[in-house]
Amino acid sequence: MSTITPPSPHPAVDRLAQPAPSPRRRRLPTGRALTYTVLVVGVLLWLLPFVWMVLGSVKTQREILTKPPTIWPQDPTFDNFGRWFTDLNFGQFFTNSVIVAVVTVLGNLLFCSMVGYALAKMDFPGKKALFALVMIMLMVPGVVTFVPLFVQVTSLGLLNTYPALILPFLTQPLGVFLMRQFMLGIPEPLMEAARIDGAGELRIFARVVMPLCGPPLATLGILTFLGSWNNFLWPLVAAQSQDMYTLPVALSLYSTGQQATDYGLLLAGAVLVITPILLLFVALQRYFVQGIATVGLK
Repeated sequence: MSTITPPSPHPAVDRLAQPAPSPRRRRLPTGRALTYTVLVVGVLLWLLPFVWMVLGSVKTQREILTKPPTIWPQDPTFDNFGRWFTDLNFGQFFTNSVIVAVVTVLGNLLFCSMVGYALAKMDFPGKKALFALVMIMLMVPGVVTFVPLFVQVTSLGLLNTYPALILPFLTQPLGVFLMRQFMLGIPEPLMEAARIDGAGELRIFARVVMPLCGPPLATLGILTFLGSWNNFLWPLVAAQSQDMYTLPVALSLYSTGQQATDYGLLLAGAVLVITPILLLFVALQRYFVQGIATVGLK
């Protein structure tokens, strides 16, 4: 005869006493694993030039020209960086780049926001034609307007001055389009309430609209700073003296001699030029991503 085991008076204790089931390892789907592999390889390939630039900046000219090339510096030296601060006028070049980039960014943030607000929230004759003109200017290459712009700056007597480096880029069609697209999503009742309270358009723009435009302003600021900081061709022709050179121009002119290129000096200068851009992007990358994503939904 089979014996019947009476139920335990403490079933909760019995459940705790049972051994826990062994966890199962989740296998990564093949498609996702392949995607991750491709992304990792892409990131490594993207980082390779930057790693080579940083490692080459602390190599001697002789080691850089060695064949086969070495990866890690055999005799690291910081003389390439020191020459930028001692033999070359790095402080003046850096100051010029900062002044041009900062003023250009501030001008774009202000004027592109004002034009974007007018195109998004105001009604006036020729509004559609003006927006069409902005879209057309987005498709016009900068090289097309390069010569007429140089002739105009020269005729105004602004050559070899800060205004010559700043004024042509104080407002960009891309910035106008970016701000206009974002401001289209600002609720109209919010602005109508401000108008009922007696606020004018300028006050609505400054007190209501602009505080809501943090992400697109950060996006526009990063893009404008990047373009101004890396601009080479226009400062090359608009700056006629060493005192007005920006960093990209100085990097090109002083790292190339009459017979050979000083690659160590060139790579060290490239590190100095790219560092502020990386710091700015790291500091504002959250707003940059938000601005691009938000504008894309409009």
